[in-house]
Amino acid sequence: MGRLFLAPMEGLADYVLRDVLTGLGGYDGCVSEFVRVTGSLLPARVYERDTPEILQDGYTPGGTPMVIQLLGSDAAWMARNAAYAATLSTHGIDLNFGCPAKVVNRHGGGAMLLAHPEQLHRIVSAVRAAVPPQIKVTAKMRLGVSDTALALDCATALAEGGAASLVVHARTRDHGYRPPAHWEWIARIADAVDIPVIANGEVWSVADWERCRAVSGCADVMIGRGAVSDPFLALRIRGVMASTPSDEEWPLVLHLIAAYLRKLHDRIASCHEHGRVKLWLSYLKRTWPQAAALHAAIRRIQDSAQIEQVLQSFPDITSS
Repeated sequence: MGRLFLAPMEGLADYVLRDVLTGLGGYDGCVSEFVRVTGSLLPARVYERDTPEILQDGYTPGGTPMVIQLLGSDAAWMARNAAYAATLSTHGIDLNFGCPAKVVNRHGGGAMLLAHPEQLHRIVSAVRAAVPPQIKVTAKMRLGVSDTALALDCATALAEGGAASLVVHARTRDHGYRPPAHWEWIARIADAVDIPVIANGEVWSVADWERCRAVSGCADVMIGRGAVSDPFLALRIRGVMASTPSDEEWPLVLHLIAAYLRKLHDRIASCHEHGRVKLWLSYLKRTWPQAAALHAAIRRIQDSAQIEQVLQSFPDITSS
């Protein structure tokens, strides 16, 4: 079967949605949104805010182990921060070399580092040396910045630097999230390194998961936006639920949306709860047409209590 991981998704899957998705089961682990490292040692409050799983021994409320992901370009500061982060969560430290966001790339972080394999090696080596040996250091990369010319060099640099495993998102930085994902490149990388490689990119369904494994040759897969658009995808892959979404599941989806809204209110208590729910619905529309109608019904609502009222009445609206 292989292992399934929930991907870090900056700006999309905050720790509350991470709680909802992993609470359904099916995942062997998850990775936090990146914690950005610049020129200082980050205090505990930053991790408590962004990765509150550390208050529960590094597990989500549903019991899924969470790995803290760090993003930065300075090897020394990455090492110092990784050493501290390792005292907060023992499940591992993951290093982000794949973020395509312009604001990150302008400062030389994320996927921009894929233009400099030697710097990747320096960062991973420094972090590996700073983190206790029993705690794994892993990495996530794309295929390159504008092309795949350095893909194998980057993967080799990360492996030789001490990464215990490598997640490969099968697109370049310039590809963004446009299909297709080039899973055949994951197979080439897996042949080039002697550490476990985890496939990532464009897995929206059970059929995609099967094709991804076949083309990449990887048993383990990390799911990102596919898990947001279909919260039951991991359970479908595990054979716990039907492999194809159905209208009969829509009441379960409504329950998850309502739970997400309540958890946002309880844990974050911000004025942006409505925006987060609408963002999730924009992905759910890919799987359930009812989500488009619900999105339209709450589009102009900015009060979470009013949104909850709509959620409670929505099954009657769809059946009328």
